[in-house]
Amino acid sequence: MKFLEQFTLITDIIFGLMILLYLYQIVYIAVSMFKRKVPKLPDAKKNHRYAIFISARNEKGVIGELLDSLRNQTYPDEMYDMYVVADNCTDETAEVARQHGAIVFERFNQDEVGKGYALNFLYHNVIERKGEDYYEAFMVFDADNIIDKNFLREVNKTFDTGEYDAMTTYRNSKNFDENWLTAAYSIWFMHEARHLNYPRMLLGAQCMISGTGFVVSAKVMKDNEGWPYYLLTEDIQFSVVSTINQLKIGYCDTAILYDEQPSTWKQSWKQRMRWAKGFYQIDGRYLGDLTKGVLTAKGRRLAFYDILMTVLPASLLTIAILGFVLWVMASAGLMPYYVRLVFQREMLWFVFKTIGGFWISLMIIGAITVGMEWDRIETNNWAKIKHLLLFPLFLLSYLPISIQALFSKVHWAPIEHHSTEELNKKNEQ
Repeated sequence: MKFLEQFTLITDIIFGLMILLYLYQIVYIAVSMFKRKVPKLPDAKKNHRYAIFISARNEKGVIGELLDSLRNQTYPDEMYDMYVVADNCTDETAEVARQHGAIVFERFNQDEVGKGYALNFLYHNVIERKGEDYYEAFMVFDADNIIDKNFLREVNKTFDTGEYDAMTTYRNSKNFDENWLTAAYSIWFMHEARHLNYPRMLLGAQCMISGTGFVVSAKVMKDNEGWPYYLLTEDIQFSVVSTINQLKIGYCDTAILYDEQPSTWKQSWKQRMRWAKGFYQIDGRYLGDLTKGVLTAKGRRLAFYDILMTVLPASLLTIAILGFVLWVMASAGLMPYYVRLVFQREMLWFVFKTIGGFWISLMIIGAITVGMEWDRIETNNWAKIKHLLLFPLFLLSYLPISIQALFSKVHWAPIEHHSTEELNKKNEQ
C-alpha cells in the first residue's frame, strides 16, 4: 500500500498548491465584505459624449426593449447616440432598431463571423461618418440587455475621473428565477462583479470586462484602429491585451444592466463550450506575456497574476488527477482481492472527497454572493435560496465541458433570446 500513500501525498500537495494559487480570491471576497459600501463618487464635472454599440443577429424580439431603456436615461439625450450593427440578420432586426431610434448598419459576411468582427465593422462605419474625435468613449451592449435608467449617468461619473482606459459594470439578470440554470448564471455574474471586479478596483488590480455593459475610451479604440479582437472570448482577449499594454480597466458598481441568461442545458453547454475554447485560444497566444508580467512588471504583478490565474485551465489539472484515479481503480484487478478492496475504497473516497470539497466551497461562495446581493436579486426569497443549492453543479459541469472543448472545433453561434413579456409568461406557466 506504499503506492497509495505516495499517491495520496502527491495529490494532497497538488490540490494544496492549487488552493494557495487561488487564495488571493478569498482575500478579494473578504475585501468586498468589509468594504461592502461602495465609495460614492461626486457628480461628474463634464457630460462626456458616448457612442453606444449593439451587435445583433436576429434579435427583433428583444432589441426594442434595450433601445427603449437607453432612450429613457437620466443622461442628456444629445450626449449619446445608439448604433446597431444588424449582423447577418435574416429577420427584421434592422427595421425594429430603426423604429426605436437607433442608427443601423447592416453587415453580411459569412466568412468573418462573430461579435468582434461586427463591432470592428460598426466602429469604422461610425468614425467614417463622425470622425475619430467626435465621441469620447464607446459603450457595448448585447441586444437582450435592459439598462437601468441611471446607467449612463453613473458610468459618466467613473469615466470623468480620468483614471481608466476602459471599465466594466454591474451585471444583473432579467430572468434569475426562470430555472436553476439561469439563477446559477446570475449568481456567477454577481460574484464576478462584487467579489472580483469591485475588490480589484479597490486594491488597484486590473478589472476584466465580461461580454456586455463595458466602456472603452475613444483613445484606446483609435490606438487599436478599431476592435481587433476576434477570438471566441473577445472580451477576455481585450482584458488580457489591455493588461499587457498597461491600460487600466475600472469598475462601476452603480451602473446596472439586466442580462438574459440561457435557460436550457443545450444552450448553456454550447455557450460555455465557446467560452472554454476561447480561454484555450487566449492561453495559446498570451500565456508567455502574462507569465513574464508576473515576474517582471513592477507595481503591476498582482494585475498580471490575477489575469493569469483567471485564464489558466485549472479544471484540466483536476480532470487529469481524477482521470488518473479512475484509471488506477480500473487497473486494480491485478492486485490480491483484499488489497484491491482497500485500494478501490480509498480511491473512491478520494474522488468523493475532492468533488465534495469543491461542492462545499462553491456553495459557500454562492451563499455569500446571494447574501450580499440579496436586495439586488429581483425574485422572492424562497427562489433565492432554492436555486442556490445547484449553483455548484453549474460550475462543476465545466469539467466535462473543458474536456470536450479541448478536442472539438467550436464556432460562434447565436443564442435565442426572449422579451421581458415572453419571460414573464414562461415563468407563469
